[in-house]
Amino acid sequence: MKVYPEIDADLRAFIEAQHVFFVATAPLADGHVNLSPKGLAGSFVILGPTRVAYLDYGGSGAETIAHLRENGRITIMFAAFDGPPNIVRLFGTGRAVVAADPDFDALRDRFPTVHNRLRAIIEVEVERVQDSCGYAVPLMSFEEHRTRLTENWAEKHGEALERFWAAKNPQSIDGLPAMPPAREHV
Repeated sequence: MKVYPEIDADLRAFIEAQHVFFVATAPLADGHVNLSPKGLAGSFVILGPTRVAYLDYGGSGAETIAHLRENGRITIMFAAFDGPPNIVRLFGTGRAVVAADPDFDALRDRFPTVHNRLRAIIEVEVERVQDSCGYAVPLMSFEEHRTRLTENWAEKHGEALERFWAAKNPQSIDGLPAMPPAREHV
């Protein structure tokens, strides 16, 4: 294991080459630890040596958003499933940036591709960068990114998506606040 002061060029190249990453968060008190796989090409960006972000497309719940609203703690992990073994973890403090936030558009513009069904952008200030051997991670081949998420939501936009998230993801499974109410549009 090695701890780095920041995301350097080698770590950046490793992170950007991965097809999937994992996000872990937890509430402060009793509750469920959440661990989510994330993917889609272009959904993760390195904004600086200690700052990253990823596109949060809606899925089965809003645990990450709820935990970040409560305490901000987040860990992002990348594992090499091909090539030399390696695991990189980014420990930090995150926040969910939603469409109603003033910096949402500028942050969204930092991503090469943004698909419909974007619920939020998770921005993370990285406090610790650590790698480890990854010797027990299996070798696996990448075929392609799935398209079902983006294809199913191609027709819903803006206000309809905000209303959907506000209705479907107002709180976590532990009752913590997650998605804010939909904005009133004039």
